[in-house]
Amino acid sequence: MSELLTDKVVLITGASSGIGAAAARVFSREGAAVVLAARREERLAAVVGELRAGGREAAYAVGDVTVSADAARVVDFAVTTYGRLDAAFNNAGVGGDRTPLHLMPDEVYNAIMDVNVRGVWNCLRHEIAAMLPRGGGAIVNNSSVGGLVAIPAAAPYIASKHAVVGLTRAAADEYAKQGIRVNAVAPGTTRSEITVDWFTRNPGLEEVAHSVTPQGRTAEPEEIAAAVAWLLSDRCPFLTGAVLPVDGGFVNH
Repeated sequence: MSELLTDKVVLITGASSGIGAAAARVFSREGAAVVLAARREERLAAVVGELRAGGREAAYAVGDVTVSADAARVVDFAVTTYGRLDAAFNNAGVGGDRTPLHLMPDEVYNAIMDVNVRGVWNCLRHEIAAMLPRGGGAIVNNSSVGGLVAIPAAAPYIASKHAVVGLTRAAADEYAKQGIRVNAVAPGTTRSEITVDWFTRNPGLEEVAHSVTPQGRTAEPEEIAAAVAWLLSDRCPFLTGAVLPVDGGFVNH
């Protein structure tokens, strides 16, 4: 069987670490030319250097998804570099402190919503605009199990990830007839900078997460990336507007 993403040009945001960097590696192995975007140039350059050393097509652009002009520039860079944009993984996101809702500072709420919601909004607008003239494409937004259920003391994060689900479904409905599929993944506990930080600042939290996950473990970023690669591929042409839990069974528990 051929690679999932052979000859596709795929943009990945939040690609300097965690799920985004894992996605760059997985998509490359599946045959894609990847364009990585994030704010940390040194890390982007390291991942791209690694991929190129392995004979893969990869490039990067520094940008902040909360800034519409940056999102536009990153998409334009992908199109200019490789001639088109076939697919995108809107992965950039932040976590936040675990604080009761009535004690949550405004600045924490604002920062989380800005990256997790406005960032996806900005990227969707410019990615869709680039895909429409070509007659289609595929986009996956990174939500969370927190976009499907409630998690205590994380109200802004939960709200932001529910909003990602809403944006996914709205875009999928609006552009289905133009050949653009828009889906989302809802990862469970995954070993990334955000979760490692949460576990470090909240001793015992990882054990709690394992106790409510039927598989009883933390996912590796590559496991999430593999699901995204399938959603972006041509293997599921009738799938749009879906939110795929990749969570070890958490939402069924």
